[in-house]
Amino acid sequence: MKKKHIIAILLTVILAAGMIFAYSVFSEKPTEGTKEITIEVVNKSEEATVYEVKTDAEYLIGAMEDAEGLTFDGSEGQYGFTVIEINGEVADFTVDASYWSFYVNGEYCNYGVSEQPVNDGDAFRIVYSTY
Repeated sequence: MKKKHIIAILLTVILAAGMIFAYSVFSEKPTEGTKEITIEVVNKSEEATVYEVKTDAEYLIGAMEDAEGLTFDGSEGQYGFTVIEINGEVADFTVDASYWSFYVNGEYCNYGVSEQPVNDGDAFRIVYSTY
């Protein structure tokens, strides 16, 4: 019986190590250096504001901080930084099932703003959404 437990534990450790290795090898990496990107914000009224941003940021949160005129707020949680407010407009899922959805180059972002890589020429779109 002990032998089966040891084998199960070893297999679990090997599987976890493999997943960590695969993530580190295959996950999207940010680009270093200056990048030119756009960030489009679409508010609740479906009005869009576009920010042309030159940034050295490796992740979206840094690029958002570099975008002149763009303001945002949120909170740090177990899954990273959650954006609650953009340009004074609050999207609060607990109040009215609203949230900010994030897209990069037409695709839904796979990562949160603090982990979403920024590459030269990226086009980000942040949209007020409801569930």
